[in-house]
Parts: sequence; C-alpha cells; structure tokens
Amino acid sequence: MRDDLPSPAKALKIGTRGSPLALWQAHEVRRCLMGAFGLAEAAFEVVVIKVTGDQIQDKALREIGGKGLFTREIEEALLDGSIDIAVHSTKDMPTQQPEGLVLDCYLKRADVRDAFVSPRFASIAELPEGAVVGSSSLRRRAQLLVRRPDLKLVEFRGNVQTRMRKLEEGVADATFLAMAGLTRLGVAGMARGAIEPGEMLPAVAQGAIGVERRVSDARVARMLAAVHDRETGLRLAAERGFLARLDGSCETPIAGLAVLEGGELWLRGEILRPDGSASVAGELRGTIGDGAALGRALADELLGRAGPGFFG
Repeated sequence: MRDDLPSPAKALKIGTRGSPLALWQAHEVRRCLMGAFGLAEAAFEVVVIKVTGDQIQDKALREIGGKGLFTREIEEALLDGSIDIAVHSTKDMPTQQPEGLVLDCYLKRADVRDAFVSPRFASIAELPEGAVVGSSSLRRRAQLLVRRPDLKLVEFRGNVQTRMRKLEEGVADATFLAMAGLTRLGVAGMARGAIEPGEMLPAVAQGAIGVERRVSDARVARMLAAVHDRETGLRLAAERGFLARLDGSCETPIAGLAVLEGGELWLRGEILRPDGSASVAGELRGTIGDGAALGRALADELLGRAGPGFFG
C-alpha cells in the first residue's frame, strides 16, 4: 500500500449531512474510492455534521439564508481539518466555494428528472382545480404555477421520509422529489412517474454527487481524480456557469440542463418569476470543453429577453 493512501490507522474522513440520502451518497463516494485504490472500508470514516438547513424545518430556505444552509458547517469542518472531503448533492451547492476549497470531483450523474409523487393522482394533469401541492423548491413552484395557476402551493420541507409522511397526513395532494434520490434510496416506486425535461426542466446539477476538498490537499486531489466522471464535469461546467451568471440562489427560480449530443454540448435553461406569472426559456449549443462560457452566454440571452426587474 502506498504511504500516502488512507488506512485503518489513519482513516480518510468523509463529511456529510445526516439524512438517509446524504449518507447513501457518502457511502457511494467511499465505495468508489475503495474500488479505485483497493482499500478496505476501515480506511474511511464517515463523519455526520449537523447543518442549519436540516435543523430548521418550519421555514422556507429563502427566509433563513438559502443554499449555504446545507453546506456551511460542513465546509467549516473541511477548512479546519476536521474532515478530509465533503460530499454534497451538487444542486445544493452555491456556485462559489469559500477561499481554500474547491469542488472539482463529480461521480457519474444519475437520473436528472423530477418525480411526481401523490397518493391519489397519477400526474400533474390529473390534479383537480385547487389541489394542494407541497414543495420547498422555488423552481418547482414557479414551473408548476406557469402550467397550472389554479393550484395551491404550500411549503414542504424535510427529507424524503418526512415529505412522504406529510402526504399521508393530507398536508398536500402531491409533491415533487428528485428521481435520483428516490432511486438511490430504493424507493423509486413511490413516484407516479418521472417528468421529462421537455415538460419541466430540472434544477441545475440535479442527480449529481459532488465532492469538495481543500485546494492545498494534493493527496486528496489525486485520489478524487481517479473517481471523477469527466462527462458529468463537462455538463456541470455549463449548468453552473449558467447559474453563476444569473446569481442563482433560493430566491431565484432557475432551471438548467446540459447534455453531450453529437459532439457538442447542448444547454437548455429557463428563468421564471417566483409567482409563475412569466418564464423565459432558451437553448444553445457549443464546444464541449467550453461549458462555462456557454452557460454565461445563455444566461445573458435569457436576461436580455426578460428585461430589467424580471425577478421582481
């Protein structure tokens, strides 16, 4: 065994949130690293870190600080050396990392689609007028209101299990979750169906697991390079470039999806007013290796068409 690889005596510490899905993702990163370097499970330690976003469940994210609420405490642990890497759902990640940290490793992306979940109805089209839909995602809420302004939207936070319980209790008639999350938890059957991107464009980076590290940690950089999925990285460069140009946060409904097609990078994007009163969508194709520039260009195009003050 190489001296610079982790071992049971000096385990590599993987920081994560404590939800079942977050733990699955951390264990998947561990599995990939074990396979890439022939390491035993004992060479890793999964460290659960409580984050503000998981502790405050009764308020909308936009009211208490946005996306950073799912990452701040984990990144602080990474900076102070309490952990060696941090595993995230990339769609929860701000586009800028704190000084000293970098997000440049992504596992192979899973299903990008949203899932429609309801105990009574099979699809959005089947929801009766005035039906109650629960969602904490400003993007999903705005997209739904564009299509169905008759529906009533209520705040719906918590992990998969919490949201399913709320449906069973009648808090809402339906909700949306990420197909990737349901599949990873082995409960894809909970979904009445997956919503194709042509009907509802997903969140930027949906379905992608990202691994954050210290810029200065060369050993970890070498290890993560061995499990990084290049295609996912190329796609997310475009999507996160699009999001960064739009200054995306939990207060701005933004959707985006990049795919590799015919030797090109095909990026679709959408911006919406939070109340669903208007949306602007578009697409661009460009060079595979220049995703960030493609993302910025599409963002500029949509903003130009939307006009000043579009987000209110």
